[in-house]
Amino acid sequence: MILELQSPLDMHLHVRDAQMLRLVAPLSADSFAGAVIMPNLVPPVTSVDSVEAYRSRIMQAVGDNEHFKPYMTAFFKNYTESELLALKDHVFGLKLYPAGATTNSEGGVKGMDEAESTIRLMEEMGIPLLVHGESHGFVMDREEEFLSVYRHLAQKYPKLTISMEHITTASAVGLLDEFENLVATVTLQHLFITLDDVAGGMLKPHLFCKPIAKRPEDREALLEAALKAHPKLMFGSDSAPHPIHAKESCGCAAGVFTAPLALPKLAELFAKHDCIANLQAFVSDNACKIYGLTPPKTSVKLEDKPMSIPSSYEGFGQKVIPMDAGETISWSII
Repeated sequence: MILELQSPLDMHLHVRDAQMLRLVAPLSADSFAGAVIMPNLVPPVTSVDSVEAYRSRIMQAVGDNEHFKPYMTAFFKNYTESELLALKDHVFGLKLYPAGATTNSEGGVKGMDEAESTIRLMEEMGIPLLVHGESHGFVMDREEEFLSVYRHLAQKYPKLTISMEHITTASAVGLLDEFENLVATVTLQHLFITLDDVAGGMLKPHLFCKPIAKRPEDREALLEAALKAHPKLMFGSDSAPHPIHAKESCGCAAGVFTAPLALPKLAELFAKHDCIANLQAFVSDNACKIYGLTPPKTSVKLEDKPMSIPSSYEGFGQKVIPMDAGETISWSII
């Protein structure tokens, strides 16, 4: 069987910077027509100049692949009206991190009250808000506890598009149907794994990410929504490469690297559940409708032919271990 996807999009992607950028950015550009690029560098991307400089570095890294479009974001902070007006035409949206919630988020928001003046301006200007939605409570409850914040924002700013990034719980899926202006992304790993896969036996550091994988019933709710191509749910890999020494260490960095295998793994998953016809909407059409996007016109052909996932991706002095390294899956990119 041959499947052809039109202009697939990754709506949540980390490509890092410097030598890591040079290694991983081309792997996304090989599969996707575009990706929403996360801004949590050191220092974070917060100005027109830093946005455009980062865009330039990404395009230099992907080389002659002119059919890949990075949708840039800026790191949320308290922006003035003039700063936001300057940024508006250069970014897809602003990414809000609670301070310390994940990698390079120490400069994030300490309290939502301090953020609302900027959020009000974003609503007026039509700039989407992308949110890492976790509290600082018990790790299994952090997303659940943050849902009240989403409800508050959705009610107070009804014209603001709010994306619940990389949702992991059944409750977050249910929230999509409560508010018109709430949308969400979901990762590859959260459609496959639970916390038991990460830490139920020997710890698997290359499956450790934030938000952490949750319970079987949460995975099933995410999977059901994705397979049905819920119109407010989009694929966002949250592919987050770290060098091997940062993953296989006592201070294991959070992030799962999935960019080069995302589409074959999704094709395998959707085919297994007889939902292959819905994959186009999940990986492109939903995002285009939600945000009015017109990505580069590309196509990716996949075939139900076995593919061996490399044990690692190496280059430019970097080595990254992907999800399911060394395993064979039943679909591949032609």
